[in-house]
Amino acid sequence: MDHSSPVFDTPRDRLPTLYEVLARKTKPPVDLFSFYIYMRDQQRSVDYLDFWLDVSQHTSLCRHYVSELRRSILVETPELEKTGSTRSSYVLDHMGEMNDPAGPSTDLTSDEKVKDQNLSAFLRQENGNSNHSPQSSLGSQRSAMRPSGDRPFPAGERIPRPSFMSRNSPTRTDSGNSPAHTVARADIRASAEKILYTYLLPGSEREVMLPQGIVHDITRDIEEEGRDDPEVFDTAKDYTFQAMERDAFPGFLRAKALGNLVPPSLFLRLVFGLLALTAALWVGFTLIFLDAPKRTRAWEILPFTIGIYLLSSHQYHLDPILALVGLSEYTFFNFSRLEEPYVRKLLTKRALMVLFVTLFVGVCVIVLFIFVPGKRL
Repeated sequence: MDHSSPVFDTPRDRLPTLYEVLARKTKPPVDLFSFYIYMRDQQRSVDYLDFWLDVSQHTSLCRHYVSELRRSILVETPELEKTGSTRSSYVLDHMGEMNDPAGPSTDLTSDEKVKDQNLSAFLRQENGNSNHSPQSSLGSQRSAMRPSGDRPFPAGERIPRPSFMSRNSPTRTDSGNSPAHTVARADIRASAEKILYTYLLPGSEREVMLPQGIVHDITRDIEEEGRDDPEVFDTAKDYTFQAMERDAFPGFLRAKALGNLVPPSLFLRLVFGLLALTAALWVGFTLIFLDAPKRTRAWEILPFTIGIYLLSSHQYHLDPILALVGLSEYTFFNFSRLEEPYVRKLLTKRALMVLFVTLFVGVCVIVLFIFVPGKRL
């Protein structure tokens, strides 16, 4: 299945939103890849992002299947365009162009909601569940909930890989729907079950913590009612989006839009900065009490500058030299270019501020230790 390349909007004069990051409308260091690394290494909750990405991929799979089915019907039976025969063909003909919105379903436009409802209605009807209308299933509050028993993770299944990690997924084989189909109806069912068994059932391999009511509703829809349309996961997807937006995304912006270092680098800078500053203080006091000449004390500039620079970088989570040359660290000693214009401008301003603080403190300390009168003990 082909994935469209990221579409970047005109340069924004603000920080991006989570919607824009998930929709691949941002560039490093605030792109989707950087957010995934942050969720994995720092937030320790990458399963939530993987769940969201797999649900989005499931929705894309459904849309791709329906689009192919519509094209095949128009090619094989062009007379349907004139007769408008069945309800299924009517739904297909009026589906329109289908995008992959990255935000919660509550933020969709009315036109996008209608398209999603038509998509799910068609899949339910094709699957023999036409008694569920899109109006009743979209965001409905079900009162009857019955927890189902734990089902083991299917043997041989692998953890789903996030769709953005590879832009060109392998072409799916056809299972008899149509010679032109690269997505089979069984693939949609398998995708829905994989999401359920991987992320939602209690004790699953990568269980995400969702309200029990949401989990029970999804389990019932898939296991008892046989549904696999995208609306099954709407509530869980919205909940996950809001949780990431509230708990993880602010920290991501602080780490990537206001800084350019990762925790291991910050720790090393703290350690080496304290060591350099300790050595500078020890040498400085030693030279003072040995009444060394000022030209000898001038060598203190080196350890003081290194120590203050490293400690300033740790304090502000920013290496000013790296920021000025346009680099940001995404994993330990691995760097990416600053391609997001507003973020680069913001980091450049902060880098100049950190350099000024480092220079000011360094000059004050160095002048003190060089020009203070010496006294040999």
